[in-house]
Amino acid sequence: MFAKKIGIDLGTTNTIVFVPGKGFIINEPTIVALSLPDNGVLAVGREAKDMIGRTPADIIAYRPLKDGVIADYYITKAMLKYFISKANHPNFFKPDVVISVPAGITQTERRAVINAAREAGAKEAYVVKEPILAALGADIPINNHSGNMIINIGGGTAEVAVVSLGGIVSWSSLRIAGNKFDQTIMDYIKKTYSLVIGEQTAEAVKIEIGSAIPSKEKLEFQLRGRDVVSGLPKDITINSNEIAEALNPLLIDIASSVQSVFNETPAELVADIMEKGIIISGGGAQLRYIGEFFKRMIGVETYVAEEPLFCVAKGAGLILNHLDVYKRILLNKR
Repeated sequence: MFAKKIGIDLGTTNTIVFVPGKGFIINEPTIVALSLPDNGVLAVGREAKDMIGRTPADIIAYRPLKDGVIADYYITKAMLKYFISKANHPNFFKPDVVISVPAGITQTERRAVINAAREAGAKEAYVVKEPILAALGADIPINNHSGNMIINIGGGTAEVAVVSLGGIVSWSSLRIAGNKFDQTIMDYIKKTYSLVIGEQTAEAVKIEIGSAIPSKEKLEFQLRGRDVVSGLPKDITINSNEIAEALNPLLIDIASSVQSVFNETPAELVADIMEKGIIISGGGAQLRYIGEFFKRMIGVETYVAEEPLFCVAKGAGLILNHLDVYKRILLNKR
C-alpha cells in the first residue's frame, strides 16, 4: 500500500519515518556509504553503518547531515530518496512529506531541505522546527497560552525551547549531543586507559552504562580496543560512574543553555514552567538519571518524555493527521 503522507525525523544520527495508519516504519542511521572516486551510493542506513571502521580505502561511510542541517546536498537527496521509496512502495503517487529541522535553521538551509525532498520524490515538502514536533510528540499542548519548556537532545544538537501558543518564544541550540557524547567517551578511555576504541564501541558504552550522575549501584561494561603503547588488542572494564564523570562538562553546558533560555523568557511563562516542570526528549534523554541531573542543576522538576527517541517523529505524525490545519497555524511560521 502506498503512503500519501510521510513524516521524517531527519536527524544527524538517526532518521525515523512515520506513516499514518502504519506507525514508525523506518528507524535507521543517517549514514550513506559511498564508493570513491565516483561518489556512487553503495548503501544507506543500517547497512551503511555496519561498514563504519570496516571498509577499504575506496569506500567511505558518510554522514550527510551536520548539526541537524544538510552538509552534502547530493548525498542527502540520495538518502531521502531511499527512505521515501522504502516508505512509499510501490511508489505510484508522490507523497506529501513533513520533515523536522533545527530551530536555528536559516532560510537557505530550509530551502535546501525542501528542494532535496522534492527531488527525492516528494509531491510537496513541509519543514517544522524540531522543538515544536518534539513537544507535540511528548503530548505537550503547544497551542495553549501556557508556557512549556522542552530539551531535545539529538545526535548533533541539543535544543532548548519554550513553546506557547503554537510557536517558539525563546530557544537555544548547542552542538553538544549524542555524537559529542560518543567522542567524549572515546577521548576519556584513550586518556585514562591508553586504549583506542571506535565510534560504535563508544556508542555501545553510552547505551549500556551511560549515566548523567554517579550512583552507588555502578554498572560495568567490558570493552576491547587497541593499546596505544603496544598496538595490540586489549580488554578493559569501565563503570557508569566513569562515564558520568566524562560526560559531566557537556551536560553542564546544556544546563547553562537552559539557564540562558530562562533569562530570555517572559516571567509569566517561567512561572508556568516552574509549576509544570521541564520535558526532555530525543535519544540523549535515554541517559540514566538525566532528569535528576537537570533538576539538581536548575532547581526545576524535569521529566523524560515517553519514548523520547520517537517524540519528533510522533509530532510529525500529528502534523500529518491535521496537515491542512497546521499549514495555516505552524508551517508558515518562521
